[in-house]
Amino acid sequence: MTTSTATDIKVLESQHVLQTYKRQPVVFERGDGTRLFDDQGRAYLDFVSGIGVASLGHGHAALAKAIGDQAATLAHTSNLYFHPLQGELAARLSALTGLERAFFCNSGTEANEACLKFARRYWHTRGETTRTKYVAFTHSFHGRTMGSLSVTWDEHYRAPFQPLIPGVSFAEASDPASLTTLVDDTTAAIIVEPVQGEGGVRPIPPATIKAIAEACARTGALLIADEVQSGCGRTGKFLGSQTLGLTPDLIALGKALGSGMPVGAAMLSQKVADTISPGDHGTTYGGNLLACRAALVFLDELDRGLQAHVRTVSGHLFEGLRALQKKHPVISDVRGLGLIAGLDFAKDPTAVVAAALERGLLVNRTANTVIRLLPAYIVTVEEIDEALSLLDAAITAAL
Repeated sequence: MTTSTATDIKVLESQHVLQTYKRQPVVFERGDGTRLFDDQGRAYLDFVSGIGVASLGHGHAALAKAIGDQAATLAHTSNLYFHPLQGELAARLSALTGLERAFFCNSGTEANEACLKFARRYWHTRGETTRTKYVAFTHSFHGRTMGSLSVTWDEHYRAPFQPLIPGVSFAEASDPASLTTLVDDTTAAIIVEPVQGEGGVRPIPPATIKAIAEACARTGALLIADEVQSGCGRTGKFLGSQTLGLTPDLIALGKALGSGMPVGAAMLSQKVADTISPGDHGTTYGGNLLACRAALVFLDELDRGLQAHVRTVSGHLFEGLRALQKKHPVISDVRGLGLIAGLDFAKDPTAVVAAALERGLLVNRTANTVIRLLPAYIVTVEEIDEALSLLDAAITAAL
């Protein structure tokens, strides 16, 4: 590491890193549990966790040891060859999701791209080549690659990259009738986030869940669940779909699965997998030994009681957030499940993010008016209380 000061780092980035991010004015150098430490040694309570990625927190001993051991043994071979870990990880994910097959990739948007391709391939193999359309939802966000972007709703993300993939329509997430109208015998798949994360932490309403099931049963359309943010235990069960009652044919996983390592997976039902042929899709890095080892450590921790812990501390988090809402009328709504939470404000809360940072708490803003909280699964009740106190002070100071 040749740069030594925050100024050096920021100058170097300004000169050489593509300026696609608006970074917060802080340089982090290390982490421990739910804390990050900046270049001055100051601690911050991390309720962003790398946008829902650092599920085991920072500096997790078992994860660090496993990654180190695996890197020293064998990190990557490509998918031209077998290795000991990919089948094991696939089997465990199959047991957790109820879908029989896994395709491994490196990120959530890649997992969604795979699901979109596999849905098209399903109908092509069956000879129904006119079934190419997708139905997504208002407030959806599925990624920034071209296919995932095409089923993302927000025009802010879409407009500079038009024309996108044709044949995509958006149902109103709060209006089941709009979905019924859009899904027909030309629809390849419906794609839905059980909890819309980037779109403002919006769980899909029960009436819309019912309408999705009815539309799939009526037309045969496949169901893709984008579980990149809501999956891998964040809502209290392994899948947000399980929490809300969805039964998908394909599932996109990412974020928390690797606990900081880039890991994505598309899960497929056997009926969809049976229509896929060698060469239909592929990846160089996906499912390599290093990524699979990290994901297996994460699943081990879930099995050792971490999933139950998420359910336990979630109740405490939402009780505290509702108390904040009562204290601060500017908070118009509290939404979420498990350890994904959103405070919807009556005005732009950007200043709250800055005020929280000043006080040593990391949160982020999404969907213009929502403060999103995505703590690590290891977060304690005491740390939640600390975060709530800091957030209370930040709201008071900023708004």
